[in-house]
Amino acid sequence: MSTYVIGDLQGCFPALQQMLELIAYDPAQDRIILLGDLVNRGTNSLAVLRWARDNQISAVLGNHDLHLLAVAAGYEKHHKGDTLLPILDAPDKDELLDWLRHLPLAIYTSGYFLVHAGVLPQWSISQALSLAGEVESALRGDNYLDYLRTMYGNEPTQWHDNLTGKDRLRVITNGMTRLRFCSATGEMDFTAKAGLDSAPEGYYPWFHAPNRLSEGSPIVFGHWSALGLQVESDNIALDTGCLWGGQLSALRLEDRQVFQVECGGMAGIKRWH
Repeated sequence: MSTYVIGDLQGCFPALQQMLELIAYDPAQDRIILLGDLVNRGTNSLAVLRWARDNQISAVLGNHDLHLLAVAAGYEKHHKGDTLLPILDAPDKDELLDWLRHLPLAIYTSGYFLVHAGVLPQWSISQALSLAGEVESALRGDNYLDYLRTMYGNEPTQWHDNLTGKDRLRVITNGMTRLRFCSATGEMDFTAKAGLDSAPEGYYPWFHAPNRLSEGSPIVFGHWSALGLQVESDNIALDTGCLWGGQLSALRLEDRQVFQVECGGMAGIKRWH
């Protein structure tokens, strides 16, 4: 049995099909885990959602997945470039959205912590899992609309253990689905979205923040397409810009082999150890 973690799809269903062929995916033997942002911007988000739901695929929630839920609930408008209407017009919309909001914010498996964006430096892996569970409970509960109504916002900018209510859930959500750069004390910056050299003064890529409590524990994440493929001892980045004509990347957890397929209709295939 092999476990394959696949980076951001954002509706790129043909690339996913190519990846499944490349890794010779056997649903009876293998496990697929998607790193969030299953939907939006690409043209086949509905197909991705239906495939993942129908095949009981594991996945963590990304910011675009949460955006879909907020738009469907009427708390957020379509953004320029959104491609969510086929889902919202689908006859099985309610079933798809219900499946989506029951996905976890993070998964811990085989010694790896899987999350869409990142982990704030004040969080250990065990605390991050517990905090993810708080958001999951809010999103899966009968009052999930209350969470979606107050989900958006950049404040508070950093974590404190005494945070409560919507502020607490918002910081957890932002850290795990939007984080790129933060200060040594965990203050998040949401303006810089390019590569490592775009860090604002006094800020670090979250995985290089000083005294990060999760340091040494392998974390696999997506979200940061400008970062590209990164394989370090305790952090592995898998968003390689499939949506933008880059590659779709997958990591086999058992041996850390990386598989890539070219997106945008190109047939090239790459593999790395």
